[in-house]
Amino acid sequence: MRVILQRVTASQVTVDGKVIGKIDRGLNLLVGIARTDTEAELDWMVRKCLDLRVFPEGENGRFDRSIQEINGEILVVSQFTLYGDCRKGRRPSFDQAANPDRAEQLYEKFVEKLRESGLKIETGKFGAMMQVSIENDGPVTLILEK
Repeated sequence: MRVILQRVTASQVTVDGKVIGKIDRGLNLLVGIARTDTEAELDWMVRKCLDLRVFPEGENGRFDRSIQEINGEILVVSQFTLYGDCRKGRRPSFDQAANPDRAEQLYEKFVEKLRESGLKIETGKFGAMMQVSIENDGPVTLILEK
C-alpha cells in the first residue's frame, strides 16, 4: 500500500464537473493498493495517517500535532498509478497494482477505518476520471508505504 500524504489548506475532487469531495485544513491522501495488500496493511496505514505529526503548534514550525489533534479534515482519493513501474519502455506497467475489484474493496475499508476516527472524511470516486485540486501547505508531502 502506498499513500502520498499532503498537508493542505484546502483540497477538492471533481467528477463530471461536480465537486464530490471537499475539505479545508487537513490531509489529502492519494491511495494506491498493491496486489499483495491485506487488511493488516490497511490498519497500519490508517494509524500512521491519523497519528503522524505533520502540523505545527504555534510559531516554532515544528511538526508537533497530528490530524486528530487539530481536528482536521481528510480527502481520500484512489490512485492506482502510484504503482506504475516506469523502469522499462515508455509506457508504465501496473502489474503490481491490485485488480480493480480487490482494490476497491480495500480502498472502501481504508476509508471506513478512517471514518471511525470521527474526523470529517471526504472521498473521490473509485475508478472515475477525477480532477483533484490540492492547496499543499508548506509544502508538506510524504510518501508512506507498507
